[in-house]
Amino acid sequence: TILLILGFLSTLAVIALIAVAVTQNQPLPKNIKYGIVLDAGSSHTNLYVYEWPAEKENDTGVVKQVEVCKVEGPGISGYSHATEEAGPSLAKCLQRAKEVIPSAQHKETPVYLGATAGMRLLRLQNESAADKVLSSVEKTLRLAPFNFQGARIITGQEEGAYGWITINYLLGNFKQSGWKRLLHTLKSLSETSGALDLGGASTQITFVSKDLSSESPENQLYFRLYGKDYQVYTHSFLCYGKDQALQQKLARDLQASTSTPALGNCSLLDPCFHQGYQRTINISDFYKNPCTSDKKKQLPFNQLYIEGEGDYRKCRENIQKLFNKTNCPYSSCSFNGIYLPPLQGDFGAFSAFYFVMNFLNLTSEPNPLALNTVTSTIESFCARPWQEVKTEYHDIKEKYLSEYCFSGAYILSLLENGYEFTENNWQVIHFLGKIGSSDAGWTLGYMLNLTNMIPAEEPAGPPLSHSSYVGLMVLCSLVLVSVLLFAWLLLHKPKCLQKGIV
Repeated sequence: TILLILGFLSTLAVIALIAVAVTQNQPLPKNIKYGIVLDAGSSHTNLYVYEWPAEKENDTGVVKQVEVCKVEGPGISGYSHATEEAGPSLAKCLQRAKEVIPSAQHKETPVYLGATAGMRLLRLQNESAADKVLSSVEKTLRLAPFNFQGARIITGQEEGAYGWITINYLLGNFKQSGWKRLLHTLKSLSETSGALDLGGASTQITFVSKDLSSESPENQLYFRLYGKDYQVYTHSFLCYGKDQALQQKLARDLQASTSTPALGNCSLLDPCFHQGYQRTINISDFYKNPCTSDKKKQLPFNQLYIEGEGDYRKCRENIQKLFNKTNCPYSSCSFNGIYLPPLQGDFGAFSAFYFVMNFLNLTSEPNPLALNTVTSTIESFCARPWQEVKTEYHDIKEKYLSEYCFSGAYILSLLENGYEFTENNWQVIHFLGKIGSSDAGWTLGYMLNLTNMIPAEEPAGPPLSHSSYVGLMVLCSLVLVSVLLFAWLLLHKPKCLQKGIV
């Protein structure tokens, strides 16, 4: 009887132990923090709202995007002739952020604005206008109920680096634990992923390379994140975003055509637009752009009339002239004499890389399509008559729809001719729109950096996670109960068995 009571009490003790362990390790009520980043790009501005648990501020994989709001109208650089309107254009999206973030936390929520290549170009073209645009934007952000942290033009190198931080943070490449770490080491994958970013006015390539030499130090960055050192190659090509690349191509085509009588009617056949498509360009506006001003020529007309030809092969030939591969002062180059170490590891291609390829149904995962399949798909799309394309995609704005042929051909030229991705390594490129709930892009990396949310050294933490701890407690308790039951049975064998043993 006494043993039975002891066994019963032991069982109750074990159950109580489990209950205490589970209760003690229950996650605390969420104390959520928020952050806002505005991506002021060349063609438009996006506002992103991020949230994370305050008690895990320096942990990995806890920051998530909860809202994205596209600002109506052009990018802020488009307000160069009406600078006072740049700031008010953000009002609707700031109002949306106020609705998403609890009002009690508005004052402590940091808000950042980073302007990219569109504003870099405006600063080159008209520094006074660029300053006035930023001043207008800053005035609006200061009037918002958030904790304004600054509005500035970020460098191309920063844009590339923050994009690299974003995708590797979201993929969990900086800090792994438990089974994830074990599985990660078993995979024959590179430690980090490279980042390929394409905007309207610039494009960036960023990756870790073991063969990075010291011959071009201006293209190198060093990071220490979670106790690991990273030597990163990055370069930003201003004027090589998809919109400015088109302007460059048209300027070259115009230069080549002016020497022939065929241009007397002010028209230009363009193989990068669909057959039947027509567009008129004002010459005066065309050459104001810093990306095309060096190709300016005196022309006997004010407008250029473009007619589509829909010839992918000719289009590629025209585009490839944008990439000067003749002069390389380093051991290896991408184009225009810019150093590029050997490509290494997987690459995440986002922003316009993703939007264009997704429209063309070329972003299939987890098995990327072969390069020849991608090429033939874009070639077939370019060959379609404009009226047919316009009818099928009637819900897409005409400007964007008309340029998908050029953009697809340009992306292939940039990746193949510019960076020298080939049929053999094409499938290391993964076109990313989102990773989890967050958009792939530079904004998350920008916020993580400015809020110091990725420490240089790995934060101290418990040896076991909450779930592992509870599981271990349950397992130990079950073993203890089994031992007690076995002991009880052994001591309470029937008398006949005990006599038999004796």
